[in-house]
Amino acid sequence: MERRTIEPRPGWQQTVEDQGLIYPLTRYPDDTLRPYWDESAYYVFSLPEVEALEEVVEELHAMCLAAAAHIVDHDRLADLGITEPGVADAVTEAWHRRAELPSLYGRFDLRHDGTGPAKMLEYNADTPTSLVEAASPQWFWMEERFPGADQWNSLHERLVDAWRKQAALLPPGAPLYFAHSVADELGEDLMTVAYLRETAEQAGLATESISMEDIGWDRLSRRFVDKRLRFMRGCFKLYPWEWLTTDRFAPHVLETLDNGGGTGSTLWIEPAWKMLLSNKALLAVLWELYPGHPNLLPAYLDGPRELAGGRGYVAKPLLGREGAGVTVHPPGSPPVIRDEPCCYQELAPLPDFDGNRVVLGAWVVENEAAGLGIRESSGLITDEYARFLPHVIL
Repeated sequence: MERRTIEPRPGWQQTVEDQGLIYPLTRYPDDTLRPYWDESAYYVFSLPEVEALEEVVEELHAMCLAAAAHIVDHDRLADLGITEPGVADAVTEAWHRRAELPSLYGRFDLRHDGTGPAKMLEYNADTPTSLVEAASPQWFWMEERFPGADQWNSLHERLVDAWRKQAALLPPGAPLYFAHSVADELGEDLMTVAYLRETAEQAGLATESISMEDIGWDRLSRRFVDKRLRFMRGCFKLYPWEWLTTDRFAPHVLETLDNGGGTGSTLWIEPAWKMLLSNKALLAVLWELYPGHPNLLPAYLDGPRELAGGRGYVAKPLLGREGAGVTVHPPGSPPVIRDEPCCYQELAPLPDFDGNRVVLGAWVVENEAAGLGIRESSGLITDEYARFLPHVIL
């Protein structure tokens, strides 16, 4: 694993926008615009490195599924903050009937510097983003800058194949809706959903686009409807389950949930059982089940324990995106118990490449490792100001 600098292509911004990345710049607090898509550098991997990472990702995914089974079988949903009976029942039922429910993708965030075992930082298996840039613009970048080279990137083909294989699990004779929230001002959620819709259409599915805010509730039929009052039988949503089950329509979501077997009115993708994997409490359960595993970091729910006197720790809210609410406590810091439920994970500072802190985003599609996206940040927390850099296998 090596970071190399390179001169950006002339007109790179227009190029990546034409390829679906309509948010190539990030606005900073000082009102300046700086590249989010950053092709002034790239990362190089060897094929054996990538093959080893693929094995790690698939092993971690299998361990996460085993941890999800443990949480359900031992009635530990309260450890995840899932205490409302209706929500807990929906998650449990979805887990038991997961073979009947479409499930597409997820993204591991890994700490890796090319020298030791990759460490799992977290798993976003419900609403992962940075998909568009990983699947499309970085592939075309490679083909232009390094023709004949390769990349850890089979995302597009695997997504199309996943939709094709899971089409039989979708409600028959009805379009699959793709929904995002218009509260996303950058366009990232919009384009992620548009891209996933494109992969579904390439698999032969009939689709429709809608915003979450435009989904209506028909009081007479007691079903969700679109703007033309058509029943919505299936919907892919880039909208976290913790929002879907707590906003004002939450009772209707649970009341009409198709949780396998077609017994409800609306099937939601990703399914409710993904709440088990996108919760930071999963990290503590994994460490409990697989203590000392080389690809895990020690993690606890009741406090930092020995981490405060050791290598330091990071406190992570159980739910959140882009580093929101994460605090870093260096070695020797006194133990601090946060008021909100948190996971306390051993501090493993992101590797520093030329002053850039790097995190690997490893994608899983239908239980198989499918691609890599790399983000850099200036600090230890990968936040909304992180940059995306392409990679190549040489």
